[in-house]
Amino acid sequence: MARIRSTYETAREEVARAAAPNTPPDVKRAAQLELNSALRRLNHEVAALLTPAQKEKFAALRAANRPPARARDAAPVVQAGTVDDRDVELPLAPVRPPTRPELSPEAAARLAAELRAAYSRPPAEWPTPTVDEAARPHFRELGLLPLVAFPAHNPYSDAKAELGRQLFFDPRLSGSGQIACASCHDPDLAFADGRTVSFGHGRKELKRNAPTILNAAFNHTQFWDGRAASLEQQAADVLRNDDEMRSSEAHLRVTLGALPGYTNAFAAVFGSPEITLEHVAQAIATFERTVTSRSNPFDNFLRGETNALSDAAVRGLHLFRTDARCLNCHNGPEFTDHQFHNEGLTYYGRKLEDLGRYEVTQDPADVGKFKTPTLRNIARTAPYMHNGLFDLDGVLNMYNAGMPNVRRTPAQQDDPLFPVKSPLLQPLGLNRQELADLKAFLEALTETRQRLRPPALPPGPEETAAK
Repeated sequence: MARIRSTYETAREEVARAAAPNTPPDVKRAAQLELNSALRRLNHEVAALLTPAQKEKFAALRAANRPPARARDAAPVVQAGTVDDRDVELPLAPVRPPTRPELSPEAAARLAAELRAAYSRPPAEWPTPTVDEAARPHFRELGLLPLVAFPAHNPYSDAKAELGRQLFFDPRLSGSGQIACASCHDPDLAFADGRTVSFGHGRKELKRNAPTILNAAFNHTQFWDGRAASLEQQAADVLRNDDEMRSSEAHLRVTLGALPGYTNAFAAVFGSPEITLEHVAQAIATFERTVTSRSNPFDNFLRGETNALSDAAVRGLHLFRTDARCLNCHNGPEFTDHQFHNEGLTYYGRKLEDLGRYEVTQDPADVGKFKTPTLRNIARTAPYMHNGLFDLDGVLNMYNAGMPNVRRTPAQQDDPLFPVKSPLLQPLGLNRQELADLKAFLEALTETRQRLRPPALPPGPEETAAK
């Protein structure tokens, strides 16, 4: 044990030295990677020292989420991984449940056949899902999406949706004339932008990852923190945000009001050529409500195409609904409970701190909570989480570990805002085969590509004069 501790301390000291000012990034990265590698090796060595009874006890304690002081001392939380050069706190392996044994190819095939038969029945007859008592009030079974319900105050029309489509792609709405809604919600990128976090006005790096607007029509609230109650409010808030589009009603009135193509369209849709922020937001929201899911293998399976899912995806579906515990939050046709949860990624007291829902409600219980995102088309909306720091394999590994455990420092013992991770998150012990099956199911939510070309925009005065 002395050698193990010495190896660990040496690796940590190298990371500390590499953190000195003016150290090249590749040197820092090499030191952190060596620490990661050392931790993995040491984890295996520590695990090998444990008796079967000790391993069983660790698993039981971890599952109950009540590790005693001795278990915490044996497996402290350390800087065990980096993503994009940013530290993520992970629990060491010994406190996780034992990794489940992998099935032989023959046994895996038999299981897939049994599950395919079970899930080919109506959803009401599917195997019993694993749903914690705390999650039951918001639980709904997976299924096909319903039709979009357009609000009474902003009913649908083809003309309004087309006007909204033009506005969505038009950078002239922004104060700089350079940023459109489509800049962060690009149809070619599954209506996200593929970035860790988006850029705003003046190329400012924003705080959060841009969520897809696919199926935003079904959201109960908008934004990661739920600060907008509707798509209309979301569109207006982004237009007015100085860090994002930095626009205003006055800017819209002057800029769009000078374009007959827009004033005529507004007159046809709203009965008046006057350009208002309310009408702009209503048109954009109407277009966004038309952006809904297309064909994907899972929906085809639900529609009776029992071979639409691969054997791996069928096993992954069952894991998703049971032992992987995904259904606690990602349920219903939209694959979200529309609630807010703390996943241990608050970075409290650190450079990337984000208090999430608390910034809206000012309720200490909401510190670090973020809205559950949809998983539909997830394979095309990387990177993931509110901070955009993870790829799909990384997310699966994090959930398998139970997500990061952050402990109070002595100075934080009485801090009322110290974030508390959701008890719905527990280490799983899934093996590599099961993680691959789970990924296969998530990839089965991938939709046929929507090739949405930018529309022709109303010409400006200079373009009209040139003709």
